[in-house]
This record gives sequence, structure tokens and C-alpha cells, in this order.
Amino acid sequence: MPEATTVRTTSGTGVQLAADYFHGYAVVGLLAAIGVIFVAVAFGAGRLLRPVVPTPEKLLTYECGVDPVGEGWAHTQIRYYVYAFLYVIFAVDSIFLFPWATVFAAPGFGAATLVEMFIFLGFLAVGLLYAWKKGVLEWT
Repeated sequence: MPEATTVRTTSGTGVQLAADYFHGYAVVGLLAAIGVIFVAVAFGAGRLLRPVVPTPEKLLTYECGVDPVGEGWAHTQIRYYVYAFLYVIFAVDSIFLFPWATVFAAPGFGAATLVEMFIFLGFLAVGLLYAWKKGVLEWT
């Protein structure tokens, strides 16, 4: 008979652990559902409260207070996008320097963290060298 009590206790503990485990996910799921409902209510209220009076003037393409002239297609230099892309790459990569600095300051992580950061900076240097060799960094 004592074995059955032990089995029930173990089973009860397992069920309790599972309940605790899924409780965290339930909280996240509930917050996500509340967020979706909040956005849906906001969009629905906006749709119900706004005036809808379509006129030909309102249906025209509008940009910066200038009346549209010509076609909707305009040629844009790709080099501006390349500069923006390079900036984003190096800005995001520089974000990794802050967590590295905090780990580097922790006792026992100095040498390994320093080697990892130089490997990371090496990858950045290779990317920058590649961009320079391709002529991406020349403003013409």
C-alpha cells in the first residue's frame, strides 16, 4: 500500500510541475490575446467613427503637398540603399558590443570573451573590406 501513495505523490508532483510550467505560457498567451483584442478594437473604433466621403481629389496620389505630375514610376539610385544597408549592418553589429562589455567585466570570462570578440570584429572587418573592394564605399 505505501507504494501506491508514493506513486500518487510522484504523479501529483509531476502534474504540479507541468501546471507551473504551462502557467508561464498561459500568461504570455493571455497578454498576446489582450494585445490583439486591443488593436482590433482600436481599428474597429477608428473605422466606425471616421467620416467616409470619397471624392476624386481624395483618391489622387498625394506626396508632401505637391500635386502629382507625370507617371508614378521614378528612377532611384541604388547606391543610397546600399549605404543605408551598410549602416544598418554595422549599427546592429555594434549593439553586440554592449553585452560583450558586460560579460567581459565578469570574473572568469575575460580571455574567452576577448577571443570571441576579436573573431566577431574580424568578420566585420572582412565585410567592410569586401564592400570597399566592390567600390560600394565610394560616393560618386
